[in-house]
Amino acid sequence: MDVQNTTVEDSHLPGEAGQDPVVESFAAVSSGILDSINTVIDGKPDAARLALTVLLAQGHLLLEDVPGVGKTMLAKTLARTIDCTVNRIQFTPDLLPSDVTGVSIYNQDSRRFEFRRGPVFANIVIGDEINRASAKTQSALLECMEEHQVTVDGRTHALEDPFMVVATQNPIEMEGTYPLPEAQRDRFMARISMGYPDARSEIEMLETHQSLSPLAEVRPSTTAAGIAAMMGTVRTVYVSPAVKEYTVALGAATRTHQRLRLGASPRALLQLLRAAKATAALEGRDFVLPDDITAMAGPVLAHRLMLDRRAASAGETAASVVENVLSKVPVPRDARGAGTRGR
Repeated sequence: MDVQNTTVEDSHLPGEAGQDPVVESFAAVSSGILDSINTVIDGKPDAARLALTVLLAQGHLLLEDVPGVGKTMLAKTLARTIDCTVNRIQFTPDLLPSDVTGVSIYNQDSRRFEFRRGPVFANIVIGDEINRASAKTQSALLECMEEHQVTVDGRTHALEDPFMVVATQNPIEMEGTYPLPEAQRDRFMARISMGYPDARSEIEMLETHQSLSPLAEVRPSTTAAGIAAMMGTVRTVYVSPAVKEYTVALGAATRTHQRLRLGASPRALLQLLRAAKATAALEGRDFVLPDDITAMAGPVLAHRLMLDRRAASAGETAASVVENVLSKVPVPRDARGAGTRGR
């Protein structure tokens, strides 16, 4: 059975006897997407898996690192693995909000204003070097990312479904960058720091990327409808009360942490739980474990937290604070496998 022919109602994951064709299709498509990404991005399987996790969790992804480590290539490859509409926006200091969302233009023939859709109207929008644009232009994505719609001249226009923004940014210490506002960062489900590949992967890249880019060989593994069905499957993953309480406890710990002046928002916890459900689905489970929460806590929470001045001057990082919180909040013992549907 093709993923695009499944429905949310009949989608579920292992936990019952027999081989479910929906489960087999979910695993096959996700494996195909990961294999395609790994053939293009050498030595970064964790980044590829996290990107797919965010996609299936209906989130938006922020890729942050120095230039030249494959941020844009990862975004392009993820988009190429799906047969859907894809638009790329190159953010620059002179980019206007209307260049992103679209603009109303007066038609002389009909004597009416007509809305010309901007590049944000696509299933996957690649925002390259998002922090090179002004805060005003960056804020044009706020409504798009949260409500999947655009309001121009008092009229609301719905975006494509599914919809995902994959943005890249350079470290704020680099020339010509603007820091993302807190509200903008909070819209991104997860942040990935690519890092440099190891020596073996870099040698392999030098051998395979000389004559032809592997991106040209990537073929779609599914369609937009197929991804929508997989998202529906992720939504059915069960979360026990103990895991929900654990998630809330982690959020509360960041809000009272002495090294932070801004903790995790309620939106952050909601997205953490969604990411954990996608993680469980990719592992072939129909229930979330505390391990899924802890695995996604760093990528989902760290970029939202703001250190106080003393912690920042002492060399602390948001990621180290997340690790500190994880070490102090007790993990529920009765949540492992508890409450699985059908039990």
